[in-house]
Amino acid sequence: MIKKVHVRTIGCQMNVYDAERMKDILRLLEYEDTEKPDDADLVIFNTCYIREKASAKLFSEIGKLTPYKNAKKAKGQRMVIAVAGCVAQALGDEIKSRVPFVDIVLGTQAYHRFSNALEVVLKQNSQVVDTEFPPESKFDFLPENKTNAVSAFLAVQEGCDKFCHYCVVPYTRGAEYSRPIESIMKEADILLQQGVKEITLLGQNVSAYHGIGKDGKTNSLSGLIHKIADIKELTRLRIMTSHPMDITEELIDCFANVPKLMPFFHLPVQHGSDKILKAMNRKHDADYYKRLIERIRKKRPDIAMSSDFIAGFPGETDKDFEDMLSLVKEIGFAQAFSFKYSSRPGTPAADMPNQIPEEIKEERLYRLQDLLRSQQLAFNRNMIGKKTKILFDDNGKHGDKIFGRTPYMQPAFIELTGNIRENLLGQEREVVINEAVLNNVKGKLV
Repeated sequence: MIKKVHVRTIGCQMNVYDAERMKDILRLLEYEDTEKPDDADLVIFNTCYIREKASAKLFSEIGKLTPYKNAKKAKGQRMVIAVAGCVAQALGDEIKSRVPFVDIVLGTQAYHRFSNALEVVLKQNSQVVDTEFPPESKFDFLPENKTNAVSAFLAVQEGCDKFCHYCVVPYTRGAEYSRPIESIMKEADILLQQGVKEITLLGQNVSAYHGIGKDGKTNSLSGLIHKIADIKELTRLRIMTSHPMDITEELIDCFANVPKLMPFFHLPVQHGSDKILKAMNRKHDADYYKRLIERIRKKRPDIAMSSDFIAGFPGETDKDFEDMLSLVKEIGFAQAFSFKYSSRPGTPAADMPNQIPEEIKEERLYRLQDLLRSQQLAFNRNMIGKKTKILFDDNGKHGDKIFGRTPYMQPAFIELTGNIRENLLGQEREVVINEAVLNNVKGKLV
């Protein structure tokens, strides 16, 4: 009997990857996707704990399911509600006690045991809370990926040992773990056999990758990149996310010497003030980051840089904030993610003195984002009149356009006119960019 599952995913690309792997598990149990929670036999909240009040938002969203759950019960049916991801890992039993009708709580390293948890819930009518970090790797127990996508994520590394003072990742994802080369290559091959053309190698700190090969030797991220890039069926390769302190010269060389590795590098700096960077425990200063960018651009002049920024970290003065703006102006970013500081319970920054008032954080974030948007728009407009390649991965809703991305990670599209009849999905084609706005570029086939 086909059952229906509704998955709500919040957070980073790793959460997106985790959600797809959970769906792979549930597919074997004859569950199929539905976009309607009221129609679902199973609802999964795949959560992120990065933002303040993440748990309150989760409890609110779960509460909205009460009418649907009661309606199913009245028909003699059952809606199972599961919470997975970082909030599940951080709160565990608290979720069970605060929301008794949540059936399953699965931590970040336990979702490979989803089928076991579901069996206990359905057969024994009891709750399951599983937030233990198992001795085995969850990746060894996951079924094969099933996808019809052109672009796919592939998790190669998880966890972090840096312990930045604002970040919950070391607590919710655990210590750094790198998957063995053979396991990664097998998953890449499965994806490519299904038509995937672009793979993004994922990790909380992917640049710290140190996986063991068949020969027992440790491979760095640069070594893994060369191995993946050698696969004939692969068109494009990307990596995300890296820490500045783990960028080796060999990795920088990959951007210059591996044609399949796209010229886009997301390298979070978080701030531009040395005082704040030290308070964040980032382990680098602004000058180190600037010199690192210079080294990267020397090897690959056309590379598009992306980063993360936090405005309003505890103790941030007007001068500290101006230092961050100066760094942004000096480097120039094609894209960036920026946020106002949000207290994460259990992190050192949450207990720091000199917390910044909300209105000041909001004003600083507005100024920061205004600058970053201007740089993104300038980068996009600089593409006008130039030839580039788009890997088409989305037919769109109305059939009059087809979408994809440039090598520089820009969302891009062309209009499908009468003389363009071929199926471009999955193809990488050269285009001339003739329009550019903040969030995308438009081109014509050459």
